[in-house]
Amino acid sequence: MRGNLRLGAACWLTLSGTRALAQPITATIDATIRSAPVTAYEYGMFIEPIGGLVNESLWAEMLDDRKFYYPVVPQGRDPVVPDTVEGRKAPTFRKWRPIGGDDAVDMDTRDAFVGAQSPSVMLAGGTQRGFGQAGIALVAGKDYTGRIQLSGDASAKVEVALVWGPGKADRQIIALPAPTGGWTEVPLAFKPRRSSADARFEVTGTGAGCFRVGAVSLMPADNINGWRADTTAIARSLNSGFWRLPGGNFLSNWDWHQALGPRDRRVPMFDHAWSAMQTNDIGMDEWMDLTRILGVEPYVTVNAGLGDANSAAEEVEYLNGSVTTEWGARRAANGRPQPYRVRWWNIGNEPYGWWQIGKTSLDYYMMKHKDFAKAMRARDPGIVLLASGAMPDQLKPKGTKENASLESIQHKFGTEEDWTGGFFARAMGTFDGITEHWYDRGEDRPDASPQQDLIEFARSPANQVRMKAEEWKIYQQRFPAIRDKGIFLSIDEYAYMAKDGATLRSALAYSMVMQEMLRHSDFLKMAAFTSGASTMDITPTDSVMNTTGLVFKLYGEHFGKGVTPVALTGNMPQPDPQYAVGFSHPKINSGSETYPLDMIAALSPDGRSLRVGIVNATLKSQSVTFAKYPRTNGAGKVWRLAGRTLDAANKVGKKPQVAITESRVPPLADQLTVPAMSTSVYEYRLEAEPSAR
Repeated sequence: MRGNLRLGAACWLTLSGTRALAQPITATIDATIRSAPVTAYEYGMFIEPIGGLVNESLWAEMLDDRKFYYPVVPQGRDPVVPDTVEGRKAPTFRKWRPIGGDDAVDMDTRDAFVGAQSPSVMLAGGTQRGFGQAGIALVAGKDYTGRIQLSGDASAKVEVALVWGPGKADRQIIALPAPTGGWTEVPLAFKPRRSSADARFEVTGTGAGCFRVGAVSLMPADNINGWRADTTAIARSLNSGFWRLPGGNFLSNWDWHQALGPRDRRVPMFDHAWSAMQTNDIGMDEWMDLTRILGVEPYVTVNAGLGDANSAAEEVEYLNGSVTTEWGARRAANGRPQPYRVRWWNIGNEPYGWWQIGKTSLDYYMMKHKDFAKAMRARDPGIVLLASGAMPDQLKPKGTKENASLESIQHKFGTEEDWTGGFFARAMGTFDGITEHWYDRGEDRPDASPQQDLIEFARSPANQVRMKAEEWKIYQQRFPAIRDKGIFLSIDEYAYMAKDGATLRSALAYSMVMQEMLRHSDFLKMAAFTSGASTMDITPTDSVMNTTGLVFKLYGEHFGKGVTPVALTGNMPQPDPQYAVGFSHPKINSGSETYPLDMIAALSPDGRSLRVGIVNATLKSQSVTFAKYPRTNGAGKVWRLAGRTLDAANKVGKKPQVAITESRVPPLADQLTVPAMSTSVYEYRLEAEPSAR
């Protein structure tokens, strides 16, 4: 059928190609049938330095290429940056440009301050010569701090300017002390009088001789150990439980040793996974600072791409070892005497993927994984290790287009396209949990009605979770040790890539993802969304929580640690999609038996309240009748995520279009009516705690 969805208390179902009038939606809640309580790690976040992602969202540094990895040359003479190993185009960074002539700057490779080269400026009397970088965003009256590493001839008169407009008064100039033959760090402080989206940072000089610059830095003065105050405050409010870091594809060609000690002295590296230079300003100490600022636990992934077991073991010792150990002593020498006591560790990132640096065969990786696990546990036997798995629906040859179904993947179990099964069969005992990653893509359904397009768009990504759950059941049957050893699943990378970005429409889809994960709390103990920064709308000077962030906030607060999911059944199974598109989505139907609604029920941590989550991804209000539910006492509350239109979004500088509201609702009777295009969490006090069975 096309465009014939009857809305309200009753809806139309398509069964075997025919049209049948369905009964009103009826749900049954049995609070005596319970899943395992939700852990503190259900709403975690994943982050990695994808090009400039971290620098443009969470890290406070305002200058690109602050250690001069690339030469300072006129526009049009920049060296060619190679594309990534996946063929993705290199990201665009702001460049340093010469001032006072195209030949004003030479790159000194004989005595560089850090890395391969440092800019050297030969002066020409009264002519200002040097270099600068444009495209910097400033806020009027805000304090900015920085530093510059300077050397050169004492006859050079060097100054640093922050320029926010065309007039002579639209700048602040700091005269630097006379250079010396050695490198000297000079602090900088600015307060612009006008805001600008295209300010310039300039280093110039007059006089005789030359001066050299080793590294420069500029940050808002309110940064927290290098992290942005505004974005980290938003991230902290999400109550994520943990953040998985520092990668990601990036990790597979990054050596953590190179990001230790004074930041200005850390050699920049080229990340071939994302075709981007990274300054190495963010090392493991900085990542640990971030988790402390956010109030979450760190979950560290070690490099099993180009990395080796000894490097991973040293990383464990650096983060967790006492000061009497070799690497614990080095941590203390870097100003961090107390161990970080990182509990959660992941060996490798997607080693099965053709896109991954260091990709290898399952046979070889089993040997590699075991070596890593042995070496890491030798340094700290108390760590929790997660293996990098991939179920058959995930793995397919490059270029293969497939909407995987449980039937279509049966032949893959136990083969090279079943890395998760490979771990269970050949490496049991070397890991405590195993990971899965998934990414789904929002696609057009041009022949669908607006109603059908919305509900099928919203249902799509949760199918990824349901497919993992169904495959997990197969593994539990084949490998009873999964239950015996308490091995758990962590979906620690996932995202739904919708064309219109973070809107109310995508928030409804993520709400269904949350609810599908909650249905499997018996074994799905951790999850990490890609990426933590994607919960916000961010500009260089401001940030707000977007609709995706609101979903995490809603569920994290009301279905978080200690909440116990209970059985919810219904009379309206989720039908097959009518407009299946693309090749990103598995053929399976997630959701509760309450179509077109998606529902979840749970008990509060103290067991004295009933919470019901309902996603209404339709264009009309929907009613659900309860055939059975625990006896409740008095009026309740509802927290509702909603907006006026599906494309409603929260953007910096604009009034929020999507919000979570709280209100009282009448006592729970036999029926609830849920507004269109909304996610609602209802809570009612119970007359007595139901007995579990």
